[in-house]
Amino acid sequence: MKLLKKLLFLILLFVSIILLTYVFNGYSMYKRAITTMSINDKILFVRSNPNFTRLSDVPSYYKNAIIAVEDHRFYEHGTLDYISIGRATVSNLKSKKLVEGGSTITQQVAKNLYFITETDVFSRKVAEVFVGFELEKNYSKDEILEIYINTIYFGDGYYNIKEASMGYFNKKPEKLSLYEATLLAGVPNAPTVYSPTVNLDLALSRQKKVISDMIKYGYLEPDATVTP
Repeated sequence: MKLLKKLLFLILLFVSIILLTYVFNGYSMYKRAITTMSINDKILFVRSNPNFTRLSDVPSYYKNAIIAVEDHRFYEHGTLDYISIGRATVSNLKSKKLVEGGSTITQQVAKNLYFITETDVFSRKVAEVFVGFELEKNYSKDEILEIYINTIYFGDGYYNIKEASMGYFNKKPEKLSLYEATLLAGVPNAPTVYSPTVNLDLALSRQKKVISDMIKYGYLEPDATVTP
């Protein structure tokens, strides 16, 4: 019994050291990032893009589509969604591999602003949380969502909603149909896979997931018709 207790203590100590290492590395990554350019300056830089699109200039169903499929409790939680993290952890443990993530829209914005090229995934996740805390403290949910649609990648070299809307459909975001909006909402999950010009069948499959989630969370009626 004493040997077992010592073994458990050593395991817990080892795990704690690893976790603390990632927290330290993530915090250091966060500090380096905001020292290079403050979050406020980063936001101003994004807003200075000629293709910047106001949230009020996209159809409500596009906004609802990305919330439904990416982070349906976005307006209810802070930087972290502990329910989503718990669900993802259980799913990953059952599958014995990473099949589901728990990142919120706020965390994705933090990644897009600062850490898109970072390869140390666990430290990056910690850094995203620290940036996320700053975002949630200083910006409204709508402002964070607005930055999100202006920093996500849609494949084919399109790095925001206006570029994607013009590139794929030759129209401004405010003119997107429900079909087009739901198609675009699914792309950022895996842009090289769900890009309509790369594999339309996979893009349409992902679109079905978007529509299903919109119905599930009350953004569309069950009998809604979504056609080109």
